[in-house]
Amino acid sequence: MATTHTPRTPAFDAYLESTFTAEDDFLRTLMTEAVAEGIPAIAIAPEQTSFLQVLIRASGTRHILEIGSLAGYSAITMARALPQGGTVTALELMPTYAEFIRRKAAQAGLADVITVIDGPALDSIVAFDASTRFDLVFIDADKPNYVNYLHAVLPLMNPGGLIIGDNAMAWGYVQEEHSDYEPENVAGIRAFNHALATHPAIQATLVPLGDGMAIGVVRP
Repeated sequence: MATTHTPRTPAFDAYLESTFTAEDDFLRTLMTEAVAEGIPAIAIAPEQTSFLQVLIRASGTRHILEIGSLAGYSAITMARALPQGGTVTALELMPTYAEFIRRKAAQAGLADVITVIDGPALDSIVAFDASTRFDLVFIDADKPNYVNYLHAVLPLMNPGGLIIGDNAMAWGYVQEEHSDYEPENVAGIRAFNHALATHPAIQATLVPLGDGMAIGVVRP
């Protein structure tokens, strides 16, 4: 008998996390050290690590822009999947967090791959050279600005490039037009999902791993 979807349960999520993950001791320790230094214990889910790496390798991605890096967990995850000469440009608002990322990237042997720019992300994007191009943009920053980030990065995308917004399921509230739970953040995510799904230059979908990733590919 066919079903429209497979219900997610704690047991199913535990299976995903234990079976399909690229998380290792370095990344787990990174999060412990981040908390000790006052950085919030927020990162993509373990099952998202493997998915992102598969996506990067399958798409031939070489140059990544990450908007909102926090402790560098996802930046390091993605950098590990890049080919020789690949780059991750990580935008992080907080200078102390940015310095933590630089230190951990060096410890991971990725200092020549990951460049961290601190300050407001929109300002950093506007300041990029006109010739700057990215193959993948991963957005995991302030939710009300997600749509602004989308419009800001579109001119910098290579044809066939990927734009990914994390927390696309808004902690289980994305289907609520007027959510009582973090209404500004949920509204920001809903606006981003809608913009990604309806933009004429993008084909998009939502992958329900972790808190969900809305993924759009820029049409050639």
